[in-house]
Amino acid sequence: MYPVRRCCPLLQRDLAVFCMSSLGTHPKTPGQLKTTASPASQRCHSGSGPSLTVQPKPRESAPRSALHNGVPVCPMGSSSSSRLFSTLAQSLSSAPLPHTHVDPEECEFEQADPEALLRECEEVLRNRPPRPHRDFVRTRASTPHNPQIRVMQWNILAQALGEGKDGFVRCPMDALNWAERKYLILEEILTYRPEILCLQEVDHYYDTFQPVLSRLGYQSSFCPKPCSPCLDVRDNNGPDGCALFFNRQRFQLLCTNHLRLSAMMLKTNQVAIVATLLDRITGRTFCVAVTHLKARSGWEAFRSAQGSHLLQQLKAISSQQGEQPEGVPMVVCGDFNAEPGEEVYRRFLASPLGLDSAYRRLSADGSTEPAYTSWKIRPSGESRATLDYIWYSRGGFSVDGVLSMPSEEQIGPDRLPSYHYPSDHLSLVCDLSFIQEPHRLM
Repeated sequence: MYPVRRCCPLLQRDLAVFCMSSLGTHPKTPGQLKTTASPASQRCHSGSGPSLTVQPKPRESAPRSALHNGVPVCPMGSSSSSRLFSTLAQSLSSAPLPHTHVDPEECEFEQADPEALLRECEEVLRNRPPRPHRDFVRTRASTPHNPQIRVMQWNILAQALGEGKDGFVRCPMDALNWAERKYLILEEILTYRPEILCLQEVDHYYDTFQPVLSRLGYQSSFCPKPCSPCLDVRDNNGPDGCALFFNRQRFQLLCTNHLRLSAMMLKTNQVAIVATLLDRITGRTFCVAVTHLKARSGWEAFRSAQGSHLLQQLKAISSQQGEQPEGVPMVVCGDFNAEPGEEVYRRFLASPLGLDSAYRRLSADGSTEPAYTSWKIRPSGESRATLDYIWYSRGGFSVDGVLSMPSEEQIGPDRLPSYHYPSDHLSLVCDLSFIQEPHRLM
């Protein structure tokens, strides 16, 4: 565990001190900090939280399922007697170990069975109510030679913030117990099996998400905030930040950029990761980014400036990768902490990158965002807002499907987080496919 933070010059250093990646990314300069080619060194760190706490309200046994490319990915059936986490014990149950550097060329990960891991999650969570059921809304069918790319965007709620700073007055502290909440997060990921996973407020990257998801076939990168509020919380697990995971069998990493966002000529505490990937199936190159902009009302102009800086960096990175003037297609995921009426949202919608928001496809007119992506109750009152987005290049991708949002009844009167959902933000999931280029159709 990390001690309580004391403000000192060390914590004000450039993000180069703090940017860490399982890909071996060590940024050197502010702004666009570094580009790292693959392969590179890999860090492994293990650790976890306390023992299981049983909750009073049991789950229903009715199966839930989601389809991806016609394959069921969520057989939420009976629990298994196997103990998959015996092989992942260091990741989820043991004491933290020091960071070690491992060459991925010399390290063969013991691959985990995602179905068995999902059943293990169900077993651990058997005394909690089930997560809200959500259906996929299909907008078009994919083709065998151009399979879909499933993208998940999710602010998972930093453990230190949930327990120590955010003040969710209607959420019992027991519901935030990391020993179970980590399984609830993992269950959500395993239910939808994204090829690309973009997370914010990650403060258990090295001891949970990196080791577990690497055994599920993901390669990843992590960039913490330079002065994370998690460090103000006693017995914290280190700084929170953004993490980007992708299916290493389907995608080849071409380069990674860690960014420290600027606003009004000032370096800020917000970061972004931009990875350039080659899709091994289609042969297409694209960029995917994850970010988390400044929170709180009254900071709208600041967020707009951060968004402007991010768009500039994305344009530069995209143009470096593609032969076309407009560069390669983009997917940009994030908790923007901004409603659709804010200037930063309008900036992205009107960007020269030709971006659109995937979740507008859920609306009847195709141009309205969901009513909420976050719903919480704090001492200041109840807050229901649309803050999270999956942006994509209109000229590069089509949206084939979008995961629906749970209803108010499903969320419940105490809102989020809760015993049945681990974060105050809902996950966003969509299926994208490349728009066929004319020369590829010949």
